[in-house]
Amino acid sequence: MTEILIIILFTLTIILWIWALIDIYKSHFEKRIFKIIWFITVIVFPILGSIIYFQLKNKMTSKQRRKFQPNFRN
Repeated sequence: MTEILIIILFTLTIILWIWALIDIYKSHFEKRIFKIIWFITVIVFPILGSIIYFQLKNKMTSKQRRKFQPNFRN
């Protein structure tokens, strides 16, 4: 029973870690150095780094939102 729980927790940890690394790669940060710092942080501290990244990523990524600007003068 304990072995199954350890395997499940280990698998979830690996999934979280890979998900964080993929998300960092796909994210558009305001400065490129932030991406490098997050990669290093998540690789060195897989569990804690991933959790902190997902908590803070919205504050550090640049969101390019489209604005509705119709042009009816064609």
